[in-house]
Amino acid sequence: MKTQVIHASLFLLLLTASCQFTQQRTDSQPTSDSTTAPSDSLASAAGKPAEPEWAKNATIYEVNVRQFSAKGDLASVEAQLPRLKELGVDIVWMMPIYPIGKVNRKGTLGSPYAVADYTSVNPDYGTVADLKRLVKRAHDLGLRVILDFIPNHTAWDHPWTKQHPDWYTQVNGKLTSPLDEKGKPTGWDDVVDLNYGNPNLRKAMTDVLTFWLRETDIDGYRMDVAGLVPTDYWKELRPALDEVKPVFMLSEWEADPNHFRTAFNMNYAWATHTLLKNIAKGTHSALAIDTLLAQRKKEYPAWAYQMQFTQNHDENTWNGTLAESFGPGAKAFVVLTSTFNGMPLVYNGAESGLNKRLQFFEKDPISWGNYSEAMFYKSLLTLKHRNRALWNGTHGGPLVKIPTDHDAQVYAFYRQKDNDHIAVIINLSGQTQLIKLGEGAYAGLYTDVFAQTPMELKNDMTLTLKPWAYHVLTN
Repeated sequence: MKTQVIHASLFLLLLTASCQFTQQRTDSQPTSDSTTAPSDSLASAAGKPAEPEWAKNATIYEVNVRQFSAKGDLASVEAQLPRLKELGVDIVWMMPIYPIGKVNRKGTLGSPYAVADYTSVNPDYGTVADLKRLVKRAHDLGLRVILDFIPNHTAWDHPWTKQHPDWYTQVNGKLTSPLDEKGKPTGWDDVVDLNYGNPNLRKAMTDVLTFWLRETDIDGYRMDVAGLVPTDYWKELRPALDEVKPVFMLSEWEADPNHFRTAFNMNYAWATHTLLKNIAKGTHSALAIDTLLAQRKKEYPAWAYQMQFTQNHDENTWNGTLAESFGPGAKAFVVLTSTFNGMPLVYNGAESGLNKRLQFFEKDPISWGNYSEAMFYKSLLTLKHRNRALWNGTHGGPLVKIPTDHDAQVYAFYRQKDNDHIAVIINLSGQTQLIKLGEGAYAGLYTDVFAQTPMELKNDMTLTLKPWAYHVLTN
C-alpha cells in the first residue's frame, strides 16, 4: 500500500561536506538509516541471478491501472499496448491488479498495495482471463509484462488471516501492521505483517508467485519493499521462478547489494533520484553525481544496474509532479536518467506532460490529450535500443566523465560499446554556462539526437549552454 514515503538515508561523502541522501520506501512515515559498503570480497562474490536475453537493452514503463483510463480496467491498458510499443517501451510494469482489502481501507477505493487475495484480479479491473489476454497481446507486440507484487504484508481481510494466523507476525497473540527495517511503526495500518520465519508461509508465497507465471505467462515481478523480506527467501524463490520461465526481477529497495546475488536483476536508484532533485533545487552540485557513482561501484557487483527515474507512482502522488520536483530543468533530468547507467523508467502520463499528482485512494484518470511529449520520450527510448553503449549493465558501455571547467554546473559524459558511441552534455543549472571541454577519448563527429544536426566534439573546445540545455550525441 502506498500511503506516504519512507526514507532510508544514505550518507555519502561529498567533496567538502557530508551530505545526506534519502532512499525512499513506500507506504510510511519518513525514517532514516545509514549504510556501509560491503567488503571487496563481498562485492566481487559470485551469485549473479539469471537475466532474460531481452532485458539487455530494455526500457520500462509503469502503468497505474486505476488511473490509466476512464474505465480503469485491464482491457483499456491492453488497447494502448501498440502505442506503448511505438513509444519505445519494452517492459510494462503493472501496479497491483489484485482485490483490495475492505478492513481499515484508506479512502473510497483503498490502496492497491493492501491485497485481499493473491490469486485473483480486482473485479474493478477485470478477470484473470483479461490479464491473460493482455499478456498475450503484449507478447505478440514484443513487449514484456511484470506484475507489482506485495510479499511483505496482506490486507487484514485476506483469507490467510483466518485460515493461517501463524503465517503472520504476532505481538501478544495479535496480528500487527508491519514495522520498518529499524523496528519502528510504519503507519501502514491497512495491512498486516507476514512472518517469513514460518516455512509454510514461504511455500505458500512461492506457490502464489509461480501461479501467475503459469496461469498468465507474465515475465517477472516488481517486489514491493523487498528489503523487509529476508534475503534468504529471495535466494529460495528465484530458482523456483526460473524453473517455470526466465524472469526479470525488480527490487523496490536500494540498501542491500545482496539482492543482486540472490534474485534481482535491478533495483531502485532512490539516492540518485533524491540527489538530482537537490541539484534541480540548487542545493547540491553536479559534482556529487560522481561521488554517488563511485559509492555504487564499490557497493554493487559488476553486473548490477538500477532503475533510473524522475517520476513513479510514489513520487508523483506524495512528493510532486515532474515540474514540481525538477522545475524548469525537468527535461534535462529526464535526458540524464535516460542515458545514465541503468534502465530508464517512464511513468504513465509522462508522454502527455502529466501535470498533476494522481490520487492514490480515489479515481483520478490521466488526461492524455495529444501525447505532446511522445516524440521526446520516443527519441530517448529508441536511442537506448539502437546504441549499444546505452544498454543495461555489462551489456552497455561504462560511463566515463568528460571533464569541463564548470563541473559543478555541467554534467558531461561519454559511453562506448564496441563501435557505438554516445556523448551527453547537460547544463544542470538555471544560468547560461560557457564551458571548455577537457581532454578525453570522446572527440569525434556525432549527430545531435534532438536537433538532428551534425556536431563535432574536440578536446579543449568551448561550448555555450543555455539554462538547462542538453546535447545528446550519437555516432
